Amino acid sequence: MKFTEGLTLELKRQFVDDLRKTVVAFANTDGGTIYVGIGDDGEIIGVQNPDGEMLKLTNMIRDAIKPDITLFTSCKTESIEGKIVIKVTIQKGTESPYYLSGKGMRPEGVFIRQGPSSVPATESAIRRMIKETDGDSYETTRSLNQNLTFKAANEEFMDRQVLFGTSQYKTLNLVNADGLYTNLGVLLSDQCAHTIKAAVFEGTDKAVFKDRREFGGSLLRQLNEVYEYISQYNRIRAEFSGLHRVDRRDYPEDALREALLNSLVHRDYAYSASTLLSIFDDRIEFVSIGGLVKGISIEDMMLGVSMTRNEKLARIFYLLKLVEAYGTGVPKMIRSYYDFPVKPKFEVSDNAFKITLPNKNVINKVSDLSEQEQAVINLVEKKMKISRRDVENILQVSQTMSGRILKQLTRKGLIQTVGRGKNTAYIRTK
Repeated sequence: MKFTEGLTLELKRQFVDDLRKTVVAFANTDGGTIYVGIGDDGEIIGVQNPDGEMLKLTNMIRDAIKPDITLFTSCKTESIEGKIVIKVTIQKGTESPYYLSGKGMRPEGVFIRQGPSSVPATESAIRRMIKETDGDSYETTRSLNQNLTFKAANEEFMDRQVLFGTSQYKTLNLVNADGLYTNLGVLLSDQCAHTIKAAVFEGTDKAVFKDRREFGGSLLRQLNEVYEYISQYNRIRAEFSGLHRVDRRDYPEDALREALLNSLVHRDYAYSASTLLSIFDDRIEFVSIGGLVKGISIEDMMLGVSMTRNEKLARIFYLLKLVEAYGTGVPKMIRSYYDFPVKPKFEVSDNAFKITLPNKNVINKVSDLSEQEQAVINLVEKKMKISRRDVENILQVSQTMSGRILKQLTRKGLIQTVGRGKNTAYIRTK
C-alpha cells in the first residue's frame, strides 16, 4: 500500500504537538486522515506504544482544540505490513472555525488545509467560516476577539443597580452556549472597535473646524462621553418678556438624548465606519451607518413603528432604563419641538440614517429677519467678515441705513463687531 500526503491525508512518524494544527485544518476544511507511524515518504515505521500514543492523541484533541471536536474524530490502530500504526479520522466540523485554545480565533490559532499543508487562515476566511456556521445575526455571531474586558460596562451596570457578572453574560447574550464572546459582547466591552466621530464647525457649513473628537471603547462609555460633549454646546440663552427672564436651551435635552441613543442602538455594526456627529451654529446632525430595517418605511418610523436591527443590544439599553418601549424615540424627538416652527428632520438612504435637530435659539432669531437682514446674514456667512460698505453695496442703501441694519443684527445676537474706527468689521456670532 502506497501512502502520499495530500489535501486529506497527513503522515507522521510519531506523535508531535504539530498534529493539533492538522486536526484543526481538517476540521475547518474537508476532513481528513492522519496516520501516526508512517513517514512522510510513505515508509511504514509503526508505533512502539500504541495505547499510550492513542491516549496522548485523544487528550490533545479534547484539551487543545475549541470548540469540542471529539464527536467528529475517531482514533484506532491498524496493522500495515505487520506493523501497528494509529489512524485518526477527522470529519469536517459543524462549528467552524476550530482553533487552538491557547491561540484563540486568530490566524495564529485557526488553520485550513491547502494541498498537503496546514496553513493559518486569513481573518476574512475566519469571518466567512463564522458567518457560515452562526448565520447572519451580527449580535450572536462569535467574536474574533476573545480577550475582552468590561470595566466601563460594569461601572454603568453598578450605577444603575443592575447585576452584571459572568452569570449574566449568557443571559444577556454576551457569550454563547460554549462560553465564547459574541459580537454583542464586543460592543459592550472596553475593546469595542466601533467609534463615534464628532466635529464642531464654524457657521452653518463644513468649511472651518472649531473642534473634533473621536470616542471609542464600550458603547456605554461612548454614550456617556458623547452626551457630555454635546452638552457643552447646548447653551442656555436668556430672553426677556417684560420683567421676566426666560432661559431656553439651544436643543431640547430629550431630543439630543433620543437622537444619540438611536444612532447607537439602530446602526449596522457589520460595517466598520464610524457614527458621525456634526455640530453647526444652527443644527446638530447625527449620521449612523445602515438604513432602515427591511420592511419599515420612514413613514412607519414617524408613527412610532419599530423593528430593531440590534434587538439584544436594545434589550440591554432597556434593562438599564436608557430607552423606554421600542419605537418611542422618534415621536419623542418630534414632541420636544411641538411649539417650534422647524421640526427635526429624518433622512434615510440604503446605507445611512440621518437625524437633524434644529437649534431653537438660532432658528428663532433667523425666522424673524427682514429680507434686508437675511441678505446681510447670507453675506457674512459667505465672506466670514464684512464691512458697512459691503452692506451698502449689496443692499444699495445709504450709510445711515446700513449702520441701522447692522446695529439691529448685533442686538439680535446674530453678528458681532471686531476692530475699531475705520477697521470696524462684522462677523457671525459664535
